Amino acid sequence: MSRALQSFFALFLAFTLLVGSADARIFNPTSYTLANGLQLVVIENHSAPIVTHMVWYRVGAADETWGKSGIAHFLEHLMFKGTPTTPVGQFSRLVARNGGAENAFTTEDYTAFFQTVAADRLELVMGLEADRMANLVLTDEVVLPERDVVLEERRQRIENNPAAKLGEMADAAFYLNSPYREPTIGWEHEIRTLGTADAIAFYKTWYAPNNAVVIIAGDVKPEAVKAMAERTYGKVAAHDVPARRRPQEPEAYAPRRVVLESAQVQQPSWSRRWLAPSHGAGGRPRVYAIQVLSEILGGSTVSRLYRTLAVEQGIATDAGSSYAPDAIDSTDFVVWASPRPGGDLKQVETAVDRVVAELLEKGVTQDEVAKAKQQLQDRAILARDNLETAPRIIGSALMTGRDINEFEAWPERIGEVTVDQVNAAARLLFRPEYSLTAELKPKPTS
Repeated sequence: MSRALQSFFALFLAFTLLVGSADARIFNPTSYTLANGLQLVVIENHSAPIVTHMVWYRVGAADETWGKSGIAHFLEHLMFKGTPTTPVGQFSRLVARNGGAENAFTTEDYTAFFQTVAADRLELVMGLEADRMANLVLTDEVVLPERDVVLEERRQRIENNPAAKLGEMADAAFYLNSPYREPTIGWEHEIRTLGTADAIAFYKTWYAPNNAVVIIAGDVKPEAVKAMAERTYGKVAAHDVPARRRPQEPEAYAPRRVVLESAQVQQPSWSRRWLAPSHGAGGRPRVYAIQVLSEILGGSTVSRLYRTLAVEQGIATDAGSSYAPDAIDSTDFVVWASPRPGGDLKQVETAVDRVVAELLEKGVTQDEVAKAKQQLQDRAILARDNLETAPRIIGSALMTGRDINEFEAWPERIGEVTVDQVNAAARLLFRPEYSLTAELKPKPTS
């Protein structure tokens, strides 16, 4: 999934929005490190006798070898293909038979697998994950048919979706040198070349306990979970994992624009993104000010963008902004708007430009900053109530360079943001040469 597309999904909005109040920690996790290097994080939540168990690996699409795009996502699929003790298909059947649900996902920076089960079934799924961490069996008989599954997934998700096609092209044009320009699912012509040897090499390189974090949230006690982890994951041997060396973005000299016209498009849309610092790339402490800026500019229906375009001018059905700072490399800050039926993209773009220009000229106000910080902090209640939210937010943070203490101090950091810092963040971000504009339009009929 591209960084631009991630910005629009609720999970990544949660990463940037769901935080703790200024006088409390967020999730109060307990952390251990096993002898083999595996990090274990436990979040107690005794609201129901269930548990979410997640395994995160520090490897994603941006760590792939040039010309092998899609191998990280492909291996995510192949991790369900069995071990000597858990044959093909048995993993999912065991989870289902024990009343659980499971899934997995791959991004540019990490790969994660998760199950939600009754608390008394936790050690079962821990054992299953520990087994496939070290003992995955891959042969042509299981690898090649799954490659066809991935190709079909790409056709459905990308080729048949104009917005996804535009996002893919926009990523490739926006990032000049960063591996974030490559699609996580992979380019079709490169997916077709991936084989068993590629999958085995990637697996043996990156899948190790010392390159993983296990996060467990639910009706458990930390010491009991630690004992389970030692009985399961503790048996997996560590091995050397290469450093994650990423090419960096060069200086940019010109704005870019990508336009896609398609007969499948019914409603046009417009967006602009700017290169932005992240937690992993030059972000501290600027990311906190940028999060407040995003809330002021387009974080809600009372934001400047929505209020101006949708309410006052009535030219858009929606308008907003997003910023996902949990990344290893430079990320993006996105603003978007959808014109009302029959509306004009140029009119929407001009209105957005005026809102941004006014913000740069006059700055944000003390009242806006105070309200934005309060809105961000108030949303913490939702984060604590959902059993799956904590491991997802913590996992993303740990995978992209933050430690637990830094993450738990988020409320304090956001509370320290000043008007001057937000205005400085705006001046840093809104540089035309570091921007890309994307337009999705209906194809004119002949």
